[in-house]
Formats: sequence, C-alpha cells, structure tokens
Amino acid sequence: MDIAKTAKPPAGPIRRETLHHGAVAELRAMILSGELRPGSRVPEVQLCEQLGVSRTPLREALRVLAAEGLVELRPHRGAVVTPIDPKEIAAVFEVMEALEALAGDLACRRGTPEEFAELDRLHAQLHAQFDAGDRPAYFLTNRQIHARIVAMARNPSLDATYAGFASKILRARSLANYDEERWRHSLSEHDGFMAAVRQRDAATAGGLLAAHSRQTADAVLAALNGCGSDDPGKVGRQTASL
Repeated sequence: MDIAKTAKPPAGPIRRETLHHGAVAELRAMILSGELRPGSRVPEVQLCEQLGVSRTPLREALRVLAAEGLVELRPHRGAVVTPIDPKEIAAVFEVMEALEALAGDLACRRGTPEEFAELDRLHAQLHAQFDAGDRPAYFLTNRQIHARIVAMARNPSLDATYAGFASKILRARSLANYDEERWRHSLSEHDGFMAAVRQRDAATAGGLLAAHSRQTADAVLAALNGCGSDDPGKVGRQTASL
C-alpha cells in the first residue's frame, strides 16, 4: 500500500479553516444583530475568549468582513464596525417603500394557494415568536415573510432589485429590534397587510406594505439620527422593532 497516497491530510489546516469560517459566521451574526454596534471598536481579546479562537483566525475573519463592508480595519485602532450612514439608509428606504407596494400588488395577483398557506404559517409563527419575546427569531421570520411576498410576485427584476436594496439596510433594520411599543405596532401592521393578502386585495395589500415600510423607516431613522457618535450603543437602545 502506498502510504503517501492513502494517508489523510494533516488535521491542523482543516481545523484552522474551520475556525476561520466559524469566526466569520459568528462575527457577521453579531454585527447584523446589533450585538456589535456601528462605530464601535471590535474587542479582539474578548472575542477570542468568547469564540474560543486565537488571534490569527479572528483577524482572518475580520479581513473577510472588511471585504463585505461590515468592518473597517483602521491603522493603530484595530477593527471598527462600519458606521451606518442615515442619509444612505433614508434613500434606500424610499426605494424599498415602492418595491414593497409593487411586491404586495403582484403577489396577490400571482401567488398560488400553497404560497398563501405558507404565508399564513409564517405569520402564525411570527405571533408565537412575539408572544415568546424571541426577537432574533421574530426578525428572521419577518424577513422570510417579506422575501416570500417578493418571490410570489414572480418578477425577476423586482426580485433582484429588492434583494440588493434589502441587503443595504439589513443592519439598520436588525438594530431596530428593542422598543416594545414599536414591536407591537409592527405586528399589528403585519396583521393588516396579511388580512388584505388573504383577500387577494392587491391594491390594499400593496398600500399597507408600503405604509409598513415607511413606518419602519421612520423608526430606524429616528434612532440613527438620535444616536451620538460617542455612544454607538444608543442605537440599539433607542431603535424600534420591525
């Protein structure tokens, strides 16, 4: 037997690669959830302990996230979570409002019975997550509902445009996940547009989805504009739920 051909590759590089990818996923989730605040310095020593990795895979992960625009690598300061520009977010939300209206209208016209049933299932799941106070799960289901409505529209151009703009405001929307009153209002808004969707009322569903997007934008922008750069943590404390 030729040992050189049959021997397994060393475990070290595989383990290092696993650590690298694991750190990327964990850090990305922490940034998108708002656990690591916009403009805040990435606490490398603390994260190494928390994630159970050394500095090397952590810094490799930070380079990946820098390429994604989620962190900035600053000389003599280490990594900083990329700040959110309220003006850019406001501009994107203006477009998203129109896209949500179009998606709701077309989804009512083109969705299948199976797709409407799946929307109902997701909406019931959203209520259960609200009742349980599970904000991260609620946020994920919320995104799934909006993405499903866009998919039901069966318009590839809308799908691609929506996905591109949604990614630009994902962090800002994820930060808006703390205020109880806005969270309740958001769920009520979901109840409203879902009732119209069940009735296949295209015009009403589109209008309510646009209004929901506008109210979300108002809450997010109020929080971002009210957050001083000296305290990035205020973003999470002041923002409202989607």
